[in-house]
Amino acid sequence: MSVMIIGIAGGTGSGKSTFTNRLRDAFPNDVAVVYHDNYYRRQDDVPFEERKKVNYDHPASLETDLMIKHLKMLKKGQAVDCPVYDYSAHNRSQETIHIEPKKIILAEGILLLADPLLRSMMDIKIYVEADADERILRRIVRDVKERGRDLDNIVDQYLTTVKPMHYLYVEPTRALADVVINSGMNNVAFDIVKSKIQLMLDEN
Repeated sequence: MSVMIIGIAGGTGSGKSTFTNRLRDAFPNDVAVVYHDNYYRRQDDVPFEERKKVNYDHPASLETDLMIKHLKMLKKGQAVDCPVYDYSAHNRSQETIHIEPKKIILAEGILLLADPLLRSMMDIKIYVEADADERILRRIVRDVKERGRDLDNIVDQYLTTVKPMHYLYVEPTRALADVVINSGMNNVAFDIVKSKIQLMLDEN
């Protein structure tokens, strides 16, 4: 089975997940999604208050080598048990997600294109961008509703790590993408990528 890996990167709250979910929904039987966020390093030996202060927007906070290993396995037709990250605990969960190999693998994450080896595995590299004000507002809503965070913690994290790391590590990867889109709801970009995927599926 020929496998295509599509990388979807971009800043926090840019619309990556929206674009990823639209592609997954368009090809429900042929797409698997691997989230870079789930590969944050395990920190069982670090106290909770210290875990809250870790710079999660730096490439070193992610176990990217394990993600690369899993993507290689999926490309070979082997299933993987992906780690699960617990945002409220600031640590990796005890759970895993069983992912079966599919013809299309969507890999998503803010720092997805920052690692040269990981980037080299992508058949298509997509960068989703959005205005900084929109991104922080989306992040606040998401972190409060979905991740059990309090507002003070979100704002402090954004100002101390998220914002500076975005300009240092995330935004420079925009130039490394094959496709740059201004919204996860950009229908023209979605149709182009969707057509590319359909063409690949038809060829197989």
